[in-house]
This record gives sequence, C-alpha cells and structure tokens, in this order.
Amino acid sequence: MSFFSLWFETALLILGLVTLLWLLSLVLKNASIVDIFWGMGFVIIYWVAVAIEPGVPMHRVYLLGAILTVWGLRLYLYIMYRNWGKGEDFRYAKWREESGVTWLWQSYFKVFILQGALMWLVSAPLLAVNIYTKTAEWSLLDILGVMVWIIGFIFEAGGDWQLARFKADPANRGKLLTTGLWAFTRHPNYFGDAAQWWGFYLIALAAGAWWSIFSPLLMSFLLVRVSGVTLLEKTLQTTKPGYESYVSRTSAFIPWFPKKVVK
Repeated sequence: MSFFSLWFETALLILGLVTLLWLLSLVLKNASIVDIFWGMGFVIIYWVAVAIEPGVPMHRVYLLGAILTVWGLRLYLYIMYRNWGKGEDFRYAKWREESGVTWLWQSYFKVFILQGALMWLVSAPLLAVNIYTKTAEWSLLDILGVMVWIIGFIFEAGGDWQLARFKADPANRGKLLTTGLWAFTRHPNYFGDAAQWWGFYLIALAAGAWWSIFSPLLMSFLLVRVSGVTLLEKTLQTTKPGYESYVSRTSAFIPWFPKKVVK
C-alpha cells in the first residue's frame, strides 16, 4: 500500500470518529470533549494504520507507537481530569451563545471537522514510518528522536503536574507559578508538546519521510501563534498580577535560564 492510500483511509477513519464525537457533544451539550479526544485520536489512528498495513520491519514502528501512546494517553487523562465537572470551555461556550440554534451545525465544521483535519495533516509522519521503514535496525536519528521526545515529555508532563499541584493549594489562588520548569519557560507544557512532535518527526526522518517536516512545523506554529502561547498570554497579562515582571525575566517558549532583573 502507498502512503497516500493509507493517508486517505485514515482520513475516512478520522471523519467517522469526529462525527461520532460531535453527536456525543450534542447530547452532552459540551464541545470541549474534542480537546479530551485530541491525544487519543492520534493513538487510535496510528494503531489502526499498523493493523491495515502489517508486515514491515516492526522495530521502529513499535518504538514510535510506544512513545506516541504514552504521550496520547497521558494527555487524554490529564485533560479529562482537568475538565471533569467544569462544564464547557469558555471558548466554545462563547461561540455557542453567539451562534444560537445554528451552533448545532456550526460546531460540527468549526470545531470537530477542523480538529479532525488538523489531526489528519499532523499525523503524516506517524503513518509514513509504517510505509517507509525498510530495515529492522534503529539508527542514530531514531535514538535522537527518542531523546528529544523524552525532553519534551518531561517538560509537558512535568509542567502540567507542577501547575496542577500549584492550583490545588488554596494559598496560591491568584498567584503565578514561577518556579520549577516554569522558571525556564513561561509555557513548559506547550514547549514539551512541540518537542515531542519533533521527536516523532526525527523517527520518521530515520525511515526516509523527510518531507513530513510540515507536521512538526504546523504543530509548533499552532502551539506558539494560534491556540497556545499567544492566546493564553493575552488573558494572563490582564488577569495575573506580576505577569509583566515574569515576562521580563522568563523565556516565552524555548527553555532558558531566567534573566536577572535590575531594580
């Protein structure tokens, strides 16, 4: 099977999954479930693709599948834990209010189809590994990819864990978390997510799918300019006292040592 044949079949799978998810959101009156599904969506796509196209040397395929599953399962559980019992995210709630009765259909295209399309595009290097791998041996690029992924996982999972502990303490209400990983980057979780996708890409590159670099580039752009850093910073600058000082000494995205602020 060619890569494009497999990519087309996964497009149909994603369409079916997001459509079912949309129908569930209508019952629950909560479009936020699309965010919970994001990580596990890639895991489902990957292993279905492996089942569709078996028989290649599986060492690299299983390696990528293992770290992808760890990433997706952790993200799924964390977002479900974070959102449990809190109702619909304010972004979707605002769109629902603005759209009125047309939200029924708008949500399908504006939320679920859009995320499904992004998932389909970003999944390219994951699927390419299964098609392009011709040898059972691992290369230095595979090892480098895992190392980059580990760094990313530490920052994403560690940043989320530190933030969850910080928010769980009532004494920290209204305060900023500026210690731990948050002392080196204002968004360790977003940096970690991007780094993990670059790790996935390096493994795809080891298989020969160099052209799939658009996937980590797109993920990095989305995390920095669209749904991640830029969007969150607009809110934090107006709601968190002392955020300007934090910005002046702490890297926005790529971790680095804090600057010394001269008073």
